This record gives sequence, structure tokens and C-alpha cells, in this order.
Amino acid sequence: MASTSEIYLELVELSGHVVAKGTWSATLRADSLYHSAHLTKPGYRCRLLQGSWEITPSTLLAALDLTLGTCIQVVWLSRSSAAGHSQRYAFAAIKANGSVVTWGDAMFGGNSSAFASLLTEGVVPVCWNNHAFAAIKANGSVVTWGNAMHGGNSSAAAALLTEGVVQVCGTEYAFAAIKENGCVVTWGLARLGGDSSAVAALLTEGIVQVCRNNHAFAAIKVGGSVVIWGDAAYGGNSLAVASFLTEGVVKVCGNNGAFAAIKANGSVVTWGNAMHGGNSSAVAALLTDGVVQVCGTEYAFAAIKANGSVVTWGDGCAGGNSSAVAALLTDGVVQVCGNTHGFAATKANGSVVTWGANSNLATAAVTTLLTDGVAQVCENDHALAAIKANGSVVTWGIAACAHGGNSSAVAALLTDGVVQICGNKRAFAAIKANGCVVTWGDAVTGGNSSAVAALLAESVIQVC
Repeated sequence: MASTSEIYLELVELSGHVVAKGTWSATLRADSLYHSAHLTKPGYRCRLLQGSWEITPSTLLAALDLTLGTCIQVVWLSRSSAAGHSQRYAFAAIKANGSVVTWGDAMFGGNSSAFASLLTEGVVPVCWNNHAFAAIKANGSVVTWGNAMHGGNSSAAAALLTEGVVQVCGTEYAFAAIKENGCVVTWGLARLGGDSSAVAALLTEGIVQVCRNNHAFAAIKVGGSVVIWGDAAYGGNSLAVASFLTEGVVKVCGNNGAFAAIKANGSVVTWGNAMHGGNSSAVAALLTDGVVQVCGTEYAFAAIKANGSVVTWGDGCAGGNSSAVAALLTDGVVQVCGNTHGFAATKANGSVVTWGANSNLATAAVTTLLTDGVAQVCENDHALAAIKANGSVVTWGIAACAHGGNSSAVAALLTDGVVQICGNKRAFAAIKANGCVVTWGDAVTGGNSSAVAALLAESVIQVC
């Protein structure tokens, strides 16, 4: 255990790249480390590991075992669950040398051969919407591919994407990029966020993060004000709550057609389609303070509070009603993820709680495996996959769909060593500690990676 008042630590990616290093007070919790990591890759989740031990945000730094060294491993996960679950139809993997490997539905980004020469090196993150991908290179330029009308063709904005891009975010059919000077560039389907001309004057400077739902964007500015554009019926118009979005917003979460903003005081502001969670009046008294994270399914939201309790609202069948498991959600929740059918919450004791239509998807055998040792739960549209502390994987989902709930075909490869799982609409891809990738689920959308198997045998550091 750490005994000094200050601890020197290095946060290191699987590739060996040092994300952050410095000295932290031993009295702090590990959320300070997560904050340092997230600053380097806005909008992405990560796991922090010391050896095989999972460091949660609530872990006291004084509890770290410095005999294991000062290196904390950063495992980047899919883009933040605050952005809603993924509905794309392909995968893109980044290798340690900065090259990109793609597979899945060719029409929606699974085939990047036309841009292969631009993806052989220097790619830092790859971002996505439902039908296309956008890769940011180390020089700040952007390469796009996939469905041309939905952002795969960025030629209309090409002159603005040659340098200085630090983040890209996607709705269902469009992209928005933040540049290092704080301005925003958009492209793709105009009505779903590709055209930001109506708010252009507000996007020329000071933007620190862009968030999305399937139909609109929400940009957070320095000082915490929010700029909205996209489909007005699904979150692209925030006039009803505009006075609450002028300052103090620190995070925004989206689902299919609504947004939820967390303010610095821990309160939550919602807008968008009322049936999708845009109206949170039924739980308003529970959202006035203490909220630290919000996650969305297709049509509902779940908020984690600082005391580890969970508040839900939106479509009851999609997870907005958690009354059946309320007693299990009063404390200890450290992560919530959602797919089309509902939510899954991971608790500090390593157990998993599910509700919505997800509550009856797990067999008795699977349920037994989810009572302890779970480090993280990942999702696609119709299934869930849990990584356990020993690196093994447990999967479950709709039995009638071959969308990843049944991983028996690759079970022998998922018994240990898994450090990251990414889900798209109908498939999963897991990275193992040795840098290889294992895929399962719907073959067309990426569950079958045999065409690129040789490229996924080693050195993969991220899949999205």
C-alpha cells in the first residue's frame, strides 16, 4: 500500500505511450487519474489497471500497491457511454504503429481500401457515426470513409480538416469536429447536424467538447454554456430549458432523441423528445444534486449519483422504469451501460444488475457468472458482454438473434486476457492483452473478421 503523502504515477496506454505522468496526493481518489486520462481523449471511456487489479474512480490512491511499480495501464474503451450505445455496422481497429484495419459492412465503413494509403500510419483515434468513420491523424488532419451522404465524404469541409482537429463526434448521419482553436466544423446529412449554419456564430471559438444523440449535437463552451443544432424534434432545440444551459454544464449525454446535461453542482437538465427521456419531471427531485454520470439506452436515461445510487427515466420498457430492481440500485453502482432493450449496472462488488427488457435475457447459468468479479459491461443493440477481473468474458442477449449474445464459437479464446470489448449494432470485438482481436456475432457487421485476421493477430490497441 502507498504510504507517502504524494505518489508519482505514469498512465500508460497498451501501446506504451505515456498519457499522463505526475505526482498526486495520496489522499485523493482515482477519479483524479481518470480525469487526467480523459483530458487526452475527450469523449472516450477507459479502464485503469495496476497489474491485474482494476482501479475504480472511487479507489483511494493510498490503496495502490507501489511495490508493483508506478505504471498504471490505461485501456481505452469505446466512446463514452454518455454518448449512447453504438449502432454502426462495421469495426475499425487502430494498431500500435497508427495504422487502421477495417471490417464489417463495406457500405458503412467496413471497407476503407480507397483510403488505405492515408491509414497506414499516424492515426490517433477513430471516431464514428452509424454509417461512416472519421480518423484523426497525429498532424490534426481527418480522413473519412463509409456512406458518403452520411459523413463518409467530407470533401465539402475538406479545407477545414487538413490540420488542427482534436475531437470528432457523430450523430446517426453526420459529424462535428472541434479544432484546437475551439471552432467547430460539421459535415454529413444537413438536418441531423451536418449543417450548423444556424448557430455558426456561436461555434467559432471556445468549444471544449461536442456531444451527440442520434439526431442532434450539443457543444459545451468554456464556462459551461451549451450550443444546440440538428433535428429540433429530437434535441436540436433546447429553448424550453435554455436558461439552464447558459453556464455550468460539464457533461452532456444523448440517446436516440433526447439529451441530459450534468451541471457542475451535480444537477441534471433534460430536453428533446419527451418519450425518450427529454422530460425528467417525474424524477426531478432526485436530479437536483449529486449526479456524476448519465447513460442512455435508445429511449431512456440512467443517472449514477455520488452515493452510488441510480435514477432512471424515459420509456419504461427501455429501462426508464427500474422499480423492479430498485433495492439493488440504492448504492455501490460504479458503471451503467445501455442498449436498445435496457440497462446493465456494474456494482463495486463486481455484481451486475439488469433492468428493462435486458432483465430477462440472461440464462440462469449466465446470471450465476454475474454475481461477482465483473469489471465492466459492454453492449451492442441486442446483447451484452461482461469482462471479468480475470480477463474472461460472459455474454448474453436475445436468443433468437445471432448478434453476439452467444459467444460459444469463440469461447476458448475468451477465457482469459481480454482487456477491452467494443460492440457495434450486431457484433462484438475483444482485444486481448497480447494485442490480438477476437470477434463474434453477426458476420456481415463484423462478427466475422477472417478476411483481416492476419492484421488483427497482434499490436491492436483500440477497436471502435
